[in-house]
This record gives sequence, structure tokens and C-alpha cells, in this order.
Amino acid sequence: MTSKRSARGLDWLTFFAADVQTGFGPFIAVYLAIHGWSDARIGLALSIGSLTMLLSQVPAGAAVDFLPHKRLAALAALIAIAASAILLALWPEPLPVYAAELLHGFASCVLVPALAAISLALVGRKALSERLGRNGRFSALGNATAAALLGLAGAYVSIASVFWLTAALTIPAMLALFSIRTTDMSGRVQAMRKQRSGERGLRRLLLNRGVLVFSACVALFTLANAAMLPLASTAITRASGAVSNLTVAGGIVVSQCVVAVLSPWIARLADRRGRRAALLLGLLALPLRGVLLAVVSSPAALLAAQALDGVSAAMLAVLVPLVAADLTRGTNRFNLCMGVFGLAVGVGATVSTMAAGAIASRFGTPLALGCLAAVGLAGFLLALATMPETKERKAAREKELATA
Repeated sequence: MTSKRSARGLDWLTFFAADVQTGFGPFIAVYLAIHGWSDARIGLALSIGSLTMLLSQVPAGAAVDFLPHKRLAALAALIAIAASAILLALWPEPLPVYAAELLHGFASCVLVPALAAISLALVGRKALSERLGRNGRFSALGNATAAALLGLAGAYVSIASVFWLTAALTIPAMLALFSIRTTDMSGRVQAMRKQRSGERGLRRLLLNRGVLVFSACVALFTLANAAMLPLASTAITRASGAVSNLTVAGGIVVSQCVVAVLSPWIARLADRRGRRAALLLGLLALPLRGVLLAVVSSPAALLAAQALDGVSAAMLAVLVPLVAADLTRGTNRFNLCMGVFGLAVGVGATVSTMAAGAIASRFGTPLALGCLAAVGLAGFLLALATMPETKERKAAREKELATA
């Protein structure tokens, strides 16, 4: 049984890991826009990080599966994120920014499966959905807290202070990581490492219909989602100046408050009604958000759109690791499957930022946002038509529990 100390440690690790991730994304777009970067150059910088994630997801997932010490992988990722934040703060020039995006992209694709692996090792598959709902809540609270702090720092101290504060927040994240007891994880980690699925298991994973369809759905989701907030935030920056930091921060706070409220509910919905129902709900909110941002360009519209983003974000945070666990029962391929899903996310994010930046530069931001909304609708229709239910059937669960 997981100790209270380890459970609380994972709560706070999730909270502070979200803190340090909040300093990237839309804040980078604002930071570079203030330093005179064009939409196309901002899109290139963000795409470098996304491309790094694209190339590193599957190897990182396989490495986390292989490593017996999941905490070490998370620690290395946190250190790399701190280093990338410092690079951005010191040198807002092309080469340092591109290097920071490379470092952050690699660290992110290690940190996400490492946190998922720690969660699975602490509670097991039976309690994973509840744990993921709790992770989603603490991650959202961390994002909201960090967005408020970073937005105030960017508006009233300097935009570079956002990245200095991001680097500082990795320290409590590391302290929370070290409070998780290895003994609470070692039994399940060893059991999972003994499940050698080999080449046959890998091939079966990559040809599994659920893996392929879910990967396509999250790729379309991220293709539609990744560039929405950066595009909207840069437009507001040019219209409102430095006060846009508060608007962007407010949008993130609204989104994460919705995630904090909905994540446990999404986890319960996925358990009671199935993963497919939760997926469709999250995907439907995305095209609505894109249309709102395309039609109404104002700080108020951004805040309303970010409430819809919270619905989608809660779905993604809970379902990606939960569906990966569903599809890898009886194998040691959980984090490899997470890597495959991460690869799909990376493909979507890379194309999103580059294509949306190019469309916005040539045809304007509203048309770019409309195109993103159309892609989001395509993802919803794909899931509606082809996504199978991955939730374990009751009879199979009872048999597993009887032999456990």
C-alpha cells in the first residue's frame, strides 16, 4: 500500500512540475514578440521544441520503461528544464532560444512518461484512473498558480523574470520528488520489468487499432490546439502591449481552474461510461474554442475560449496515460505506448505552430484560427466514427482481481 508521504509527494511533484512547464509556450510567444520576432520566426522557434519532442518521444518512453529508477529520469528532466529557462532569460537571440527549445523539448518528453510511470508504480492499474484524476487536479492548480505568479512577474518586474522564476520553481519540484519513497514503487516496478513482451509485443502495440486511432485523434487535437493560444496571445500583445502578460496569464488561470474541477470528474466518467465518451467530450470543445477566437478578438474572448480549453485539457491529461495503461495490460510497454502517443502529439504540435504561423503571416490571424478549428472538428469526427472502447470489461477485471 502506498504511504501517505509518497502520495503527498506525488501530489506536490505534479503541482510543481506543472509550474515549471507553464513558463514555456504562450509566455515564450509573448517574450519573443516583445523582442521584435515575427509570427513566422516565433513559429519556427516553437516548432524546434516540438520537433525535438517528436524525435525523442518513443526512445524516451522505451528508456523510462527500461530504467528501474523512475525518479532519476524525472530529476534529469527537471534539471534540463531549469537550464533551458535560464538560457531564455539571458539571451533572447536565435541560437540560444533554439538551444533552449531543444533542451526543453527533450526534457518534456522524459518528464511526462516518468510522472506517469511513478503514478502507475505507486498505485497500480486498479487505482490508476483515480490517481490520474488527482494528478490532473494538482497539475491544473500548479499551472494556475504559476500562471498568476509568472504573469504578475512579467507585467510588473520584467518579461525575463518569467524564466528566472521558472528555473527557481524546479527546486521545490525536486524536493517533492525525493519525498516519494522508492520502497513504495519497487514491487510494482520489478513486476512490470519482468513482463518482457519483446518484439512481438512491440509489433502488436504498433498495429493495435486502439493505439493507431487514439494516436490519430490526439495528433489532430494537438494540430488544432497547439498554436491557438500563442496566435491569440501575440495578436493581443501587439494590440495591448505589456498588459497582455496579464491577459495571457488570466487565460491560463481560467483554463487550469476548469481542469482542476473537471479532472476527477473526467476520471470517473472514463471509469463509468468508458474512455470513448470522455474523449468525445474533450474533442468537441476544441473546435468551439477555435471559432470563438477567430470571430471575437479581445481579452474577454480569450478568457472564454480558455474555459473551453480546460475541458479539452482535462480530457487529455487523464486519458493519454489511462488509455496507454488499457492498451498495454500484461506487458512492459506502458511508457513506450506513452511515447507513441507523445509522438502523435509532437507531430500535431510541430505542424500546428509552423502552419498556423505561416497562415497568420500571409492571411491574418482570424483565418489561421478558423483553419485550426476545422482540424479540431475533424479529430472529433474521427473519434466518433472509429475509436474503440479500451476500458477493461467487468468479467476480465474480476478474473484479474481473483488471480492477483
